Amino acid sequence: MSQASKFWDNAAVKYAASPIKDQQAYAYTLERTRSYLNANDHVLEIGCGTGSSAILLAPEVARFTGTDISSEMLRIAREKAAASGVKALDFQVATAAESAQDAADMTVVLGFNIFHLTENLEGILAALHQNLKPGNLLITKTPCLREPSIGLMRFLFRALIPVLQFLGKAPFVRAFSFRELEAMITAAGFQIVETGSYPKMSRYIVARRTAD
Repeated sequence: MSQASKFWDNAAVKYAASPIKDQQAYAYTLERTRSYLNANDHVLEIGCGTGSSAILLAPEVARFTGTDISSEMLRIAREKAAASGVKALDFQVATAAESAQDAADMTVVLGFNIFHLTENLEGILAALHQNLKPGNLLITKTPCLREPSIGLMRFLFRALIPVLQFLGKAPFVRAFSFRELEAMITAAGFQIVETGSYPKMSRYIVARRTAD
């Protein structure tokens, strides 16, 4: 078991019990995402956590697969899904890199609050571009800790991350700006069709896999 999976396994119960900090921004993210989904889609959510978004979005599509590095997160997700009665939804333990390699049968890939926690985002985006078919979508929302507009408190939090990591209180975190994140996505071969910031420090991006 990796250090990352251990960290998230230990955090799972507290994470599941924590309320969403900005319910309005979360609801709008789901609204915008639903507008791109249809009943025939096969959707992959990378880093699905305890399955809250998966359970809400799965009824919109033909098949929904959520992956996460933490088996404990997925244990909670399966319990929530069973209680909700949502069908055509399954969860699998996998890293973001493994999920990207297995995305060939998907028409939409989601990544909410996960890409800043991956160590090789460039490789993950390249794998998604390789495996997705032209016209397929990548929809993501990512905290961008290097964005100048995030304010003093977020700047201080970014400065504290190395200390928290040393103490085992924080996972790997990568900081980039909106522009840097968008440039990485387009460099991988995707065309950005929509962006937004809700909440202010997070960048919502819808990108289409272009033809080779």
